[in-house]
Amino acid sequence: MGATGYGYYRTTIFLAMFVGYTLYYFNRKTFSFVMPSVMEEVELDKDDLGLITSSQSAAYAISKFISGVLSDQISARWLFSIGLFLVGTINVVFSWSSSVAMFAVLWFINGLGQGLGWPPCGKVLRKWFEPSQFGTWWAVLSCSMNLAGGLGPLIATVMALSYSWRTTLSLSGLACMVTAFFCLLFIKNEPSDVGLANIEHGSKKGKRGPSNDDSTLKEFLLSPYLWVLSFGYLVVFGVKTACTDWGQLFLIQDKAQSALMGSSYMSALEVGGLVGSLAAGFLSDRAVARNGLRTHGNPRHSLLLSMMAGMCLSMYLFRVTITPESSKDSLWLLALHPVSLLTGLSEQEVWILTLGALFGFSSYGPIALFGVIANESAPSNYCGTSHAIVALMANVGGFLAGLPFSSIAKHYSWDVAFWVAEITCGITTICFFLLRNMRTKMGRLPRKAD
Repeated sequence: MGATGYGYYRTTIFLAMFVGYTLYYFNRKTFSFVMPSVMEEVELDKDDLGLITSSQSAAYAISKFISGVLSDQISARWLFSIGLFLVGTINVVFSWSSSVAMFAVLWFINGLGQGLGWPPCGKVLRKWFEPSQFGTWWAVLSCSMNLAGGLGPLIATVMALSYSWRTTLSLSGLACMVTAFFCLLFIKNEPSDVGLANIEHGSKKGKRGPSNDDSTLKEFLLSPYLWVLSFGYLVVFGVKTACTDWGQLFLIQDKAQSALMGSSYMSALEVGGLVGSLAAGFLSDRAVARNGLRTHGNPRHSLLLSMMAGMCLSMYLFRVTITPESSKDSLWLLALHPVSLLTGLSEQEVWILTLGALFGFSSYGPIALFGVIANESAPSNYCGTSHAIVALMANVGGFLAGLPFSSIAKHYSWDVAFWVAEITCGITTICFFLLRNMRTKMGRLPRKAD
């Protein structure tokens, strides 16, 4: 079996993971989707809702880190399938429950199961796809979350209205459990499992052959690049979280925009983010195809730095150019007049949506790239652990975007808080630029073939 063998297995494995992860994400959000229906039947106040959702978030952060480490030690397909089955089971049991305490416990376990989903995907993608394809397929697979997040509320609402929220959770849980068996059947950890040559990621063109770059845990953890990536991801994810969590309030409270404009800005940000993720994967893969993966520097750095600079620029324009009173004679607003006529929105509203899309494009792209680079730069025996560490640091950034960020806004203003985020992102981008040609191959260098 030559290329045909690789093509068949890549297609079936990718489809299994895409369907599986779509169900993972849908069943992560089912409680949020049916929350109004649940509240009609079970008395829940805001603290109860916060307890239930926070219990899942905490468990997910812990589990995702552990899962990344485990994916280097045990079968990725078993890890992915067990997690999916567990998530499905919990959704079914949740549909039988009626107390806040039980809801919180079950949703905590759901979070533990959720963390078993993505790290095995990254491990399997790296084993099956050439370096020049890895980023693209990573980005396409991440679209499963957008698909579930976009269609999920509609499907869940229609089902809850037609049947009940309990039936909705039961059916979505059963779909997970059945799909878990198909994933176990179709997903293969690496080409050698089905008699094909494994893909070597240390060479320029991604030649197939045995890997000789296994490193010790100490060699891997002492790689400076691992921690440079981790810090960069922490800042980018933290700044992105701050803008998605607080950008709407900033527009309404400081910039005197309507609530509708605030939610429209968020929608534009998410649409820009989807395009940015796909563009980051595809364009950086083109760079890898041209230049290959080297021990120093990474072909994906140029795009990563460009997008991080785009984040800083869009944040600066968002903070400075949007004002409570629309200035009609501004040149940048007059340039948007034709678009304003077509959409029926004011020039400033068009500008706000444009900035939202630009920030989404510029922030979701680096988030995709940090995950890809962490995975492909690590030794093959620690690629899951590498992604787990940088993802954990990203979660720290997400935490800092909560209370610490809102405290700055409380004691000073939203404008000052966003200025701090903007400056932090700018300094990080400059530091990353200066370090762009450092040794990026983590752990022990692979031995050259004789």
